[in-house]
Amino acid sequence: MNQYQAKHIINLAVAGHSGAGKTSLAEAMLYLAGASDRRGKVGDGNTVCDYDPEEIRRKSSISAAVAPLEWKNNKINLLDAPGLFDFEGAMCEAMRAADTVLVVISGKDGVAVGTEKAFAAAEKRGLAKIFFVNGLCDESARFYRVFEDLKAQFGPSVCPVVVPYIQDGQANIYINLLEYKAYDYSGGKPVPVAMPDMGDRLEGLRTAIYEAVAETDDELFEKYFAGEPFTPEEVIVGVSKGVKAGTITPVFCGDAMLMRGMEQFMDGLCWLAPSAEEKAGELGVDVDGNPVEVPVNEDGAAAAIVFKTVADPFIGKLSYVKVISGKISTESQLVNMRTGANERVGKTVMLTGKKQEDVKYIGAGDIGAIPKLTSTNTGDTLCAPARKVTLDGVEYPNPTLSMAIVPAKKGEEDKVAQGMLRLSEEDPTLKFSTNNETHEMILSGLGEQHLDVAVSKLKSKFGVDVSLKKPKVPYRETIRKTVQVQGRHKKQTGGHGQFGDVWIEFSPCDSDGLEFGERVVGGAVPKGFFPAVEKGLRECILKGPLAGYPVVGLSAVLYDGSYHPVDSSEMSFKMAATLAYKAGMPQASPVLLEPIGHLKATVPDANMGDVMGEVNKRRGRVLGMEPAGHGRQTVEAEVPMAEMHDFTTFIRQVTQGRGSFTFEFERYEEAPQNVAQKVIEEAKAEAED
Repeated sequence: MNQYQAKHIINLAVAGHSGAGKTSLAEAMLYLAGASDRRGKVGDGNTVCDYDPEEIRRKSSISAAVAPLEWKNNKINLLDAPGLFDFEGAMCEAMRAADTVLVVISGKDGVAVGTEKAFAAAEKRGLAKIFFVNGLCDESARFYRVFEDLKAQFGPSVCPVVVPYIQDGQANIYINLLEYKAYDYSGGKPVPVAMPDMGDRLEGLRTAIYEAVAETDDELFEKYFAGEPFTPEEVIVGVSKGVKAGTITPVFCGDAMLMRGMEQFMDGLCWLAPSAEEKAGELGVDVDGNPVEVPVNEDGAAAAIVFKTVADPFIGKLSYVKVISGKISTESQLVNMRTGANERVGKTVMLTGKKQEDVKYIGAGDIGAIPKLTSTNTGDTLCAPARKVTLDGVEYPNPTLSMAIVPAKKGEEDKVAQGMLRLSEEDPTLKFSTNNETHEMILSGLGEQHLDVAVSKLKSKFGVDVSLKKPKVPYRETIRKTVQVQGRHKKQTGGHGQFGDVWIEFSPCDSDGLEFGERVVGGAVPKGFFPAVEKGLRECILKGPLAGYPVVGLSAVLYDGSYHPVDSSEMSFKMAATLAYKAGMPQASPVLLEPIGHLKATVPDANMGDVMGEVNKRRGRVLGMEPAGHGRQTVEAEVPMAEMHDFTTFIRQVTQGRGSFTFEFERYEEAPQNVAQKVIEEAKAEAED
């Protein structure tokens, strides 16, 4: 592929609801442009962008893919993003590298949650937005209904550019309102035809586009107000200005599977979408934290953002980069601004799905990849030492579902850990950790499918088979009563014996563990044995008397005892303290404490009652609510962590994916008797096994 300057590069994220036909549209564009020699199908598992074995097996995108094409002297870098909410992290990566977002909508299903999420993500990053209504050859597709829904949902910025003429239930003729020309696709290729008679509907669409154009320029506004018609060139320039400014969101349409409307759409992209030169400049910060403008300039100092990583045990790490300024080649000297380390560029490649093509360099505004940057991660900035600047990283959603990983074979814990750490390099929305308290390996992600894919990749890439189960809850134990007990350890084994005798007062206190003190008088216990008593107690509190959970809020005061000048030792007093603990704790009204978390759930207004009811069902307490804008409310509550394991599934189902939440540990509270009894019985059963 030829090298292109930034003014001829369009970086286009393809996003939208799952099943809208995003990958099929990308496939049609690549085939039409000659970037692929056959048009693959998602169902057949042979598309350019869905090349991962998991994507082929599931017949759905799960990661962001890059595929460039050439059209009318422009290079269009397609960034195909998943529509499934479990893989929202990949959409964030595509958005980070894009300058324009193409939101694909099913002509049959219409505006969906994925449409809203893609539009909102584009708005948040200040990207240009374009709609494509797909699948119009389906008899149940309704373009004009979908168009009205788009206007109702996203406001007056929605502007028709290409519309279908429906005849006998078929959408074979497409009208380009920019050129005001009609094309018939019934024979496969577009053939210019006379403008069909659509009556007032066509005039209404033309008025909508003229009004949008008039708002982009004072002279055009005066011309429109005076009743003078716009030329096709004025319409194209006016809409292009509006798209780049974010005041116009053009709507195209067609059918990717049957290649209807594709030429008009791709021509329209080149006319309307901002180039990398116009849109890809960024604001970074220098080493002192001061803001620095980084314009798109091929002759400037190099600066690039790593927006995606592929970690493969056989081919190594591949870092996807968007170059903002300068060029990156094998001669480039680069600094990783996160680590401060110099990075050596072995080679630079352009990607078309999984296919790699070596190139001399990746220029400003363009997208490519660098193999084997071992210490570079997603979100890192690579720049020239002469101008050190840090760019914004990739903003990912927080994991909301955690499961414990159980290896199929004993002794493979290290292999699991190494594999999961590599997979989390590739997908930062995956979090892997080891809970030292419950002795479980924990995998966290965005949903059940997300974790299922991670487990499948762990097996296929690293040869480790695991299963997932609900993680243990880290309960605590404490006491409610003050007791005084004796611990006496005496053992005679011939020669020196063992003797330690302590009286300890156990009482509740406010602490994260043990508070140890002494008030021994008269030398009943020599000071040299105090540390041994404390050490024995600290080892004991790791397991409470009820269910074996760590003890907190415990005050232990050594106040009396006795010793033997020959047989007493540190070990003897450590054992005596242990005996005192075992005798005293059951008498001190021990109770089970459960962890309580702080919930912030942001949901549509209509789902407020559902969430509050669910919080009550899960033994939670609603603390309050406040408006979150755009018809949403944020509910704040405190809920036991034991009840929150599947809350992400509930939120997604009840809000159709529109809701989100955060949940963070707050404190420990005494568990209700019925809950405590169940936990104690489960612990006893596990101990017996």
